[in-house]
Amino acid sequence: MSEVLLSAKNLTKRFGGLAAVNDVSISLWRNHIHAVIGPNGAGKSTLTNLLSGDLPPTSGTVTLGSQDVTGWTPEKISGKGLGRSYQKTNIFLPFSVWENVRLASQSRAPNAARWLQRATGFAAVNARAEQALELAGLQNRKHSIAGTISHGEQRQLEIAMTLATEPQVLLLDEPLAGMGVAEAERMVALLLAIKKNHGILLVEHDMDAVFTLADKLTVMVNGQVIASGTPAQIRADAGVQAAYLGEEH
Repeated sequence: MSEVLLSAKNLTKRFGGLAAVNDVSISLWRNHIHAVIGPNGAGKSTLTNLLSGDLPPTSGTVTLGSQDVTGWTPEKISGKGLGRSYQKTNIFLPFSVWENVRLASQSRAPNAARWLQRATGFAAVNARAEQALELAGLQNRKHSIAGTISHGEQRQLEIAMTLATEPQVLLLDEPLAGMGVAEAERMVALLLAIKKNHGILLVEHDMDAVFTLADKLTVMVNGQVIASGTPAQIRADAGVQAAYLGEEH
């Protein structure tokens, strides 16, 4: 039976008089993809930043596993099993694909900053990196310089780096942004493959991908949730159609 890996209760984030996120509750389940959709300025990225610790909430709580992590730093939350990607690709462009993933894996090793030991000597680190590369479909690009691979492959690499930290929860902010059709199809296949044993929050504007991937959707407008349910329920919601999806969905 699926379990809740992360939950947020009544999260609010105010910037002066503006409530960028207003009383939002959400739960991420193992082996489920929960998509958050809405127009620009709806509060989707702010919500992601609240869940990851990049922003402290004005009020509300965030629980990771059984632990209240409200107000924790991103590094501390990450160490407890949360990984995320950002709208802007965040990789080491001059390094090889392998070096990028190995560095991410090494961040989880005891004594990761032991400078006098060769990094390639960490057997467990290397094993995690190899597994992450395989999951992300990048084994054949292992020795390529990250700055020379395609945009879609760079997004795959960022997810591989996240997987190398062995997270339970993944927060993915627009992983398909800027992709062509073939790249988007590969990313969809990757996300379906890695959802097993993970709870995934997906923020994405590609509605075809969202309705292919999501087990549940939450729709936000002006910082508030206007609907939450299965893809079929969201498609049929007149309020969602008027606010965001349009008649074609």
